Amino acid sequence: MAFFDKLKYELQKHNALTILLIVNVSLFFILNISSGVFHSTVIADFLTLPLNLSEFIYKPWSILTYMFAHKDLGHLFYNMLLLYFTSRTFLNFLNERKLVYVYVMSGLLGGITLLILSAIFPNNFTHSYLLGASAAVIGIVASLAVYIPNLPVSIFGIIEMKYKYYALLIFALSTIIDFNINTGGKISHFGGALFGLFFGYMLKNGKDLSDLSFLKREKKTTLKVVYSNKSKASSNADFANQQTIDLLLDKISKHGYENLTKAEKELLFKLSQKK
Repeated sequence: MAFFDKLKYELQKHNALTILLIVNVSLFFILNISSGVFHSTVIADFLTLPLNLSEFIYKPWSILTYMFAHKDLGHLFYNMLLLYFTSRTFLNFLNERKLVYVYVMSGLLGGITLLILSAIFPNNFTHSYLLGASAAVIGIVASLAVYIPNLPVSIFGIIEMKYKYYALLIFALSTIIDFNINTGGKISHFGGALFGLFFGYMLKNGKDLSDLSFLKREKKTTLKVVYSNKSKASSNADFANQQTIDLLLDKISKHGYENLTKAEKELLFKLSQKK
């Protein structure tokens, strides 16, 4: 009972995570009811990504919808379980905007990767389609592997390892093992993981890809460059904030998140919202 109370609390606290879970689960029921009860493939045809460019051009929205659609209960359960626990860790350090951004962009790159391969090797993807949140969720895991690589992770309270090794384990279990089964879907994992790694790397180096306003700032600097004490102070403040975050992450990697003081947890949360 305590687990479900904690689950309810987490879902109420994190709106973006709750929405992602609800959309995935709802579409699972809609897809299966339409095909199992009404024997209709209309919903499935609308949601899934066809691995055929000539068909894809008539349903371009499927590059987005496929990452929220599941047909098999086991597939849904695994993806949602991994999404829930991974997102809880993600949201301890970063905000909900970044979570949704990494989910969607990882899913997009996973789908695009497979579409490109289907165009190069069309005979290997005849009458194939892609669905599921795997690439999107793997992207979230990969982003944390770069951003907080040394964060200790406990698996079933038995084995403890650094997050970067945990991410490798998840990727190996979900992608490398039995690669010949659902090969197309597993290839999309590589695209999702690639974006997650890139996002984590850029964020750790001060570039938040989810904040598109930085593009506008860069565009303005091409027209006029202004040097001021204010901009220098802002840069120094950002550097100081990153140093503080790094110190707190280092403490977490050595002693665990729960050993942070209340003030340190609040400071980490506050600084992470500025990223």
